[in-house]
Amino acid sequence: MLTAAAVAVAIAVVAVASWLIVRERLYQEVHDNLRGAPRQGPLGARSPALFCGATPADALRQVPVGGDDRFGPQKYDTQVLLKDGTVCFLGGSVRALQVADDDLPPSTSPRAESYRDGAYLNGDQALVRRTTTVVRADGVEQSAVLLTALPTGGVEKSLNSLALLMAGVAGLGVIGAGVTGRVVARSALKPVDQLTDAVEHIARTEEVGTTIPVHGKDEIARLSTSFNSMSTALANSRERQTRLIADAGHELRTPLTSLRTNVDLLIRSDAQGRALPAETRARMLGNMKAQMQELTVLIGDLLQLSRPDTPNPEAVRTVVAFHDTVERALERGRLRGPSLVFETEVNPWFVHGDPAALERAVINLLDNAVKYSPPGGTIDVRLRAGRLTVRDRGPGIPAEELPLVFERFWRSPSSRQLPGSGLGLSIVAQTVRDAGGQVALGPAGDGGPGTQAVMVLPGQPDRPEQGQGPEQR
Repeated sequence: MLTAAAVAVAIAVVAVASWLIVRERLYQEVHDNLRGAPRQGPLGARSPALFCGATPADALRQVPVGGDDRFGPQKYDTQVLLKDGTVCFLGGSVRALQVADDDLPPSTSPRAESYRDGAYLNGDQALVRRTTTVVRADGVEQSAVLLTALPTGGVEKSLNSLALLMAGVAGLGVIGAGVTGRVVARSALKPVDQLTDAVEHIARTEEVGTTIPVHGKDEIARLSTSFNSMSTALANSRERQTRLIADAGHELRTPLTSLRTNVDLLIRSDAQGRALPAETRARMLGNMKAQMQELTVLIGDLLQLSRPDTPNPEAVRTVVAFHDTVERALERGRLRGPSLVFETEVNPWFVHGDPAALERAVINLLDNAVKYSPPGGTIDVRLRAGRLTVRDRGPGIPAEELPLVFERFWRSPSSRQLPGSGLGLSIVAQTVRDAGGQVALGPAGDGGPGTQAVMVLPGQPDRPEQGQGPEQR
């Protein structure tokens, strides 16, 4: 409708302008023709006989049928107006003009040539030229006004026909523009209809992940691409949420079941008046405390992993002294493995990242090394040019299990009896990915026993200036 309205306005403006131009041109041609009509002709000292009357109608009745037609071309209609208001005609076929009040000849100076719109006695429109002349009436020469006219009925008829033609063309143009605009709009907005259907489908069924085809590179295509990206992101988020809930439910079931069993046993023993031995009761309470600690760790890990897989740009803008982070993690690692030997080499390195997340990632690597190291074993920790290596002397990881170590809740069958939730390395992988780095786990580089974890983070050895990020290496 907007397209049709715009076209209608444009056609109306063009049509009116064209009609006005044609009208001006046609009337200009009539004016030019009238300007070329004779101004004196036989109206001089040898003027032919005049047929006069008090009014144009009376004078016209005095003209004999088939009378004198020597006055000029017949395409002009002429009549003479004397000073006393008498109207005179020459012989021939003539049409009488209506006389205006200012058509009378002046009594002093001759009238300058002028033009006016006039009309015949029958009402037909005409363009009238007024010029001053001299005629002989009743044997006396006297000044008079010569009225020369050309009918403009043909011009008006042509203009009316042109107006009707333009109105018809304009109407067809508006209808055609409306139909064409509707077809083009429906075709152009078809992706929007598809997008609407997809959104309504998602709102009705909650089936995220629905996409629509994208054609071209215009705004509609960009909107479709954005919707597809949003729908895919929602599907991935839903999948992560579902997987996290399923994994959390599976992992929480074991400690909760153990806690419930121990609590039920304690309550039943007290209710029956059969107190458990002190040693058994202490062991059960210790198990319950350990299960609570495991639940606490598991819930913290789940909260950490509940973040999106994609890095958050707002969370990686803090400059972190990574070497200080490694030192703090080593202090906690030594407390957890007091019988172990830590050989360290930590060089300065500054990165962009989340300080707490990076510290937790390093602690998780050290926890794994402490957990699998034999008593009195050695753990090597090296930070050189942004490359952190943590190597233990434990049993190592079978080659077929290496691709699975960063999966959520995955635990090696040989370590199921050890404490842990299977989320530590997943947290490490996500944190390193958020910081733009890489992490890998594999056999020791020197071919000896144990496992070596390698974390590489982009940065630089000197603290960057304010507003500058670390050099990406």
